[in-house]
Amino acid sequence: MRHTMIKMQSSHPNGRSLAALLLTSILTYAAWSQHDASQPGPGAPPQPAASISTGQALYLVRSTLLTLNDANRSGNYTVLHDSAAPAFQARNTASDLAQIFADLRRRNFDLFSVALIAPQFTSAPVPDASGKLRVTGFFATRPLRINFELAFQSVGGQWRLFAISIATPNAPVEQSRLGPRPQQHRPRLLHDVRLFSGMAGLQW
Repeated sequence: MRHTMIKMQSSHPNGRSLAALLLTSILTYAAWSQHDASQPGPGAPPQPAASISTGQALYLVRSTLLTLNDANRSGNYTVLHDSAAPAFQARNTASDLAQIFADLRRRNFDLFSVALIAPQFTSAPVPDASGKLRVTGFFATRPLRINFELAFQSVGGQWRLFAISIATPNAPVEQSRLGPRPQQHRPRLLHDVRLFSGMAGLQW
């Protein structure tokens, strides 16, 4: 049996074969279709952002609180203000921050211990639907505990402070290893009272 091969001559000015042109068109369309499918449509819900590592969250918390501590010690809140997100800067001036955290400054409350111990996070550091990263937790310091609620906004690929709330309530009393004391003679401790020492930023 005789096989016949039909050679296709191109009429394209550059001499490319019709088959090559067809293959190029198919590959181009496939690549475009794949790229287009990866982009959410106009009515598609926003894709959730990936969580950050515990180490990254720890760095954000420590750097923020240590910057606040330096501001409290010096009375100059310019660095804290200028390193925050634009929305935070628009809402709070350096003078506003000095007033907001006046209680910590008046009590000479030192936040330096946050550099020595690890915090306990009360929720996973995961960005919300709007892209804001909320980090909450506390440092188990004594006699006063350091509670924090921080929010960060990605600006130019960097997380910058968007909101901050610091509280210093009494640390919970440790239960005796020998067992609980009799309830009838036990004084009532108001552990649930939160004495906020400063809150700044936007509500989230």
